[in-house]
Amino acid sequence: MQLLKRVGYYLVGLTFGILAVSFFWKNKKVTFDYGMDARTLKSIRIRKRIFSDTAKESMAANNIDTSKISEILKNGDVNFGKSKPRLKPCAEYYVTSEKIDLYVIRCDSTSTIDKVYFKEK
Repeated sequence: MQLLKRVGYYLVGLTFGILAVSFFWKNKKVTFDYGMDARTLKSIRIRKRIFSDTAKESMAANNIDTSKISEILKNGDVNFGKSKPRLKPCAEYYVTSEKIDLYVIRCDSTSTIDKVYFKEK
């Protein structure tokens, strides 16, 4: 019976702790970017974004604006097979989404959207 009481107290305390933490973190914009894709995309998003002339031309030709690119950089997937993450001085990443793929060059202070690829429907 003593063990059952201890487990009960533990579960009650754990529940109150989870509720308190979720209440305090709800008002803060906390993100948990622990996966490889999430860390890479966040590191691209937080840098100053530059668009190459090639990217601007293909975006204009297909009526795509920068908000769509921002959405891809938030929800897309990084294809590490086509990427060169260890390239010096700037790593290169291939970000994929449902309809649009991006080739991004990430340097220390900037992220350059080098090419925008549109998938066939």
